[in-house]
Amino acid sequence: MKRRDFFKYSTATVILPTITTTLNATNTFVEQPVFPTRILKTKLLNIPKEKIVEEKVEVEITKPEIKKIEPEPKTKIVKKDKFLEEKYINDFISVREKLKFVQSHVGYGNFNVLSFDEMLRIAKYSSKTSAFSKSELNFLESIFYYDPSYHGFYGERISKNITDRINKKDINKIPRTGHYLFKGEPEKIYQKMKDDVGESLTLTSGVRSIVKQTKLFLDKLDSVDGNLSIASKSLAPPAFTYHSIADFDVGKKGFGYANFTPRFALTEEFLKMRKLKYIDMRYTINNKDGVRYEPWHVKII
Repeated sequence: MKRRDFFKYSTATVILPTITTTLNATNTFVEQPVFPTRILKTKLLNIPKEKIVEEKVEVEITKPEIKKIEPEPKTKIVKKDKFLEEKYINDFISVREKLKFVQSHVGYGNFNVLSFDEMLRIAKYSSKTSAFSKSELNFLESIFYYDPSYHGFYGERISKNITDRINKKDINKIPRTGHYLFKGEPEKIYQKMKDDVGESLTLTSGVRSIVKQTKLFLDKLDSVDGNLSIASKSLAPPAFTYHSIADFDVGKKGFGYANFTPRFALTEEFLKMRKLKYIDMRYTINNKDGVRYEPWHVKII
């Protein structure tokens, strides 16, 4: 599928003027034109006319080197929140409904690792819903391929293609969680955390496919009335989640939705996690990606 433009926006460059000043004979700052060499004449004041001495002082005034200042690749100044454009609303609503149906059809756990092509086939051949229309597919592509830096999200693009899939041979389902982890380092680290923190620690979100992240992002977007700026601060857009390659979330058993709020940082489980030398936090306070503080998100890569 070809990438399509999702949002139209423009950028502007503001050039600030520079002022060149120098000291005159009375030690005050004055504007000076810039020449390679300037002859300055000074006279001694309050001296009889016949004793006035005129001298020429040759001063080298070199033209300052002007360096071109390249703008940063991503300007981290977003003055106004950005919203989903009205022309996408109908597709936004219908796509959410179809994703909800597919999730209920395959089950919550399986939906976490469902590929884009599998999702399309399920919708196409089900008698309870219809295949994704061309307009809906355009919307899904747009929400995947657009550049979210224009509304304040500066994370790294992790998935390059909307059809990228999770290899089922590379993951294991974690008992009593409904979530998967990648084999190798992620799974080993989680098990070690369980040993060091205690059985009260649990996996709250593991591997997420592009389809799963798309649904989460669209649901978040719906909850904030289409505000893309706010939505991306609490949930990475579909192509930008580290859950698709390694990271995972943890929480306190029985703590519910509070595990995804700053309240988790006040739990005994988190205090124990801070002492572990083999893990790190992906989204710290005031992180460079423009994402909210997530003490529950374990960084693997």
